[in-house]
Amino acid sequence: MAPHAPPGGSKRPRGAVALLDLVTAVLVSLRPQQWVKNLFVFAGLIFAQRLFTPAVWTALAAFAIFCALSGAVYLLNDVADRAKDRLHPEKRLRPIAAGRLAPRHAIAVAVVLTVVDLALAARLSPRFALTALGYVLLLGAYSAWLKHVVIVDVLVVAIGFVLRAAAGALAIDVAISGWLLICTVLLALFLALGKRRHEVLTLEADAARHRPILAEYSAGLLDQMIAVVTASTVTAYALYTMSPETVAKFHTPLLPATLPFVLYGIFRYLYLLYRRRLGGNPAEIVVRDRALLVNGVLWLATVLLIIYGTPAE
Repeated sequence: MAPHAPPGGSKRPRGAVALLDLVTAVLVSLRPQQWVKNLFVFAGLIFAQRLFTPAVWTALAAFAIFCALSGAVYLLNDVADRAKDRLHPEKRLRPIAAGRLAPRHAIAVAVVLTVVDLALAARLSPRFALTALGYVLLLGAYSAWLKHVVIVDVLVVAIGFVLRAAAGALAIDVAISGWLLICTVLLALFLALGKRRHEVLTLEADAARHRPILAEYSAGLLDQMIAVVTASTVTAYALYTMSPETVAKFHTPLLPATLPFVLYGIFRYLYLLYRRRLGGNPAEIVVRDRALLVNGVLWLATVLLIIYGTPAE
């Protein structure tokens, strides 16, 4: 007589576990911890003084779309870089590099996410959808080619942040401030160069094996570039807060009061980069470093108080 099968059978639980593992691997590969970068989508909403209007729902939808699109880009990037990621002490643990997520599954999820999100973006605004498409194409070109071109690689990363900010403004149909774009690209360059410096110093002799473009950089060169971008970022933000256009728009000359928070944030990040040897994951640092997080909240609260708490003339 054949032995009885165990209650519930064995195939179903095994299949359920495999499905759960697949879903978990996909979610991890979408890198939700990196979605903080998409907060730039809200820049236009805040500085156009539309935060407390129905436009906030459109901005939230735009934010969600960019989170999904950036996740799709991360999936494709991890597929392209899986061999090199296996040489990295931390990136080798990513699901695709570790073999927990098959490349074909990652590509399928990325394609579905991209198609669905671009369709949703078109329902919000045609111009927003075009900007979102431009973001996907640019970051796709980055993964395939541009990340191997010295200096262009960090510029493309910075432009990705600019496209987020521009898309957020287009989604709610407000003018795109030149100051917003300048400050965004400089801040993004600052973070991208810091990341490159961290990679060069941390990976040392293996840097070029992991990311060939790192052979074109040196700590000294990156230090000079970081110094230039740091000064430019602070100067651009200071000029923005004091410009007659800004004073007239917000009906207050008080925005320079937010400059100390910007200075502290930049100096704190430089401290973490140079003294604590951090900087490999800027988004994670901003979220996990308590001093940076508190400083960012205080900056935002001060900005909101100044630009929304000042009565119009």
